[in-house]
Amino acid sequence: MSLILVHYPSCSTSRKAKAWLEVRGVDFVVRHMMKETPTAVELLMWQKIAGVDKKKFVNTNGKKYRELGLKETIGSLSDREVFDLISTDGMLIKRPLLVADDFVLIGFKIKEWEEQFSTSA
Repeated sequence: MSLILVHYPSCSTSRKAKAWLEVRGVDFVVRHMMKETPTAVELLMWQKIAGVDKKKFVNTNGKKYRELGLKETIGSLSDREVFDLISTDGMLIKRPLLVADDFVLIGFKIKEWEEQFSTSA
């Protein structure tokens, strides 16, 4: 299984997720979300794998989210429109993302990560 950790190194949550993987000896590739921002096509593919609503991929705590007034408009946008928009700026994407062929973890919630790795081990 190949794993990609899509993260922002300045984000403490992303750093915690990376350390969590390293401590467990998990092999993964790091992808800097600002230097290699996920494309809309990738995000749509990951959404299909994750089986979640488009809003799960949006960083609702970010300054850019508030500046763009997305809280009021995001519900009226299609999945493609949301992913087209957030793929223009990595800061609009929830972080970190852990992407595998058969699962995608969004954000770093230890319980979810532990459950995923206990079932895929």
